[in-house]
Amino acid sequence: MTRASWASLPHDLAAAVEARLGAPVARAVDQTGGFSPGVAARLTLTDGRRAFVKAVSPTQNPDSPHIHRAEARIAADLPRDIPAPRLLDSFEQDDWVVLAFEDVPGRHPTDPWDAEELRRVMDALDGLAGRLTPSPVAAPPAAERLAGSFGCWAELAADRDAGTDDLGGLDPWAAAHLDDLAALESGWPQAVAGDTLVHGDLRADNILLTPDGRVVFVDWPWACTSTPWFDLLCMLPSIVMQGGPEPEGLFAAHPPARDAHPEAVDAALAALTGMFLVHARRPAPPGLPTLRAFQRAQGDAALSWLRTRLRPTLHA
Repeated sequence: MTRASWASLPHDLAAAVEARLGAPVARAVDQTGGFSPGVAARLTLTDGRRAFVKAVSPTQNPDSPHIHRAEARIAADLPRDIPAPRLLDSFEQDDWVVLAFEDVPGRHPTDPWDAEELRRVMDALDGLAGRLTPSPVAAPPAAERLAGSFGCWAELAADRDAGTDDLGGLDPWAAAHLDDLAALESGWPQAVAGDTLVHGDLRADNILLTPDGRVVFVDWPWACTSTPWFDLLCMLPSIVMQGGPEPEGLFAAHPPARDAHPEAVDAALAALTGMFLVHARRPAPPGLPTLRAFQRAQGDAALSWLRTRLRPTLHA
């Protein structure tokens, strides 16, 4: 994916960023990771201060400005002791939505995952769930936030029945058990109900490991209230995809997951798997040409985990 660069920003917008930060930009280092076509740059100002700035307009992707606005709302309210970057400023100008954060020195976890780094992240995630229960900020419940994303198996089954989708390219096991998967995922709204504030989109590229040993969680636009184990469940397919251990053991060892009802976990995992695999069959969104392949890879990992959990009841 090709992001817009800091140098490509309209001159008036870059000047507005500098004015709001209080000093001109001496150096800008564009960041290339993540799944947004907008600008993401680490800035060094002439007075030595640093900031991380994100900016996007509907030209790059029509949905991205709404995502930036949601992130600004959550970031502004996160308590200062949460391991997340502090929002310095946000504003809109000429259809652009701009967010400025403190620049956190750090790097993403290695790919493939290193065992010690994964342990650090899991420990930090345990602590995060405890600190964010109950949610310290106003956020939509998961059933509301994910209403347009989960429930994909049922939509696919309806399209199959209507003759508008022949299930081409879908995993054969998933195609054979489509009705079972649709029935299983139907319980997802109740399964993910809870009062914990969750990140909602945890992957390695949304995590920074700092030189002083901290784990910092970045990019919070999808934050919502859910169960304390929901973030780990959503993150595990990407961990497997990037060379990490099998998911069931990690999930079982996660303290907030130890009291999770197995049927609730299955329903949530089924809905997550459907979102990845069904969305992966759709055309790429504007400005995001690599998203579908990434979703497919996570979906394959999630489906393998789901099949393992369902083996006693659903046979090949």
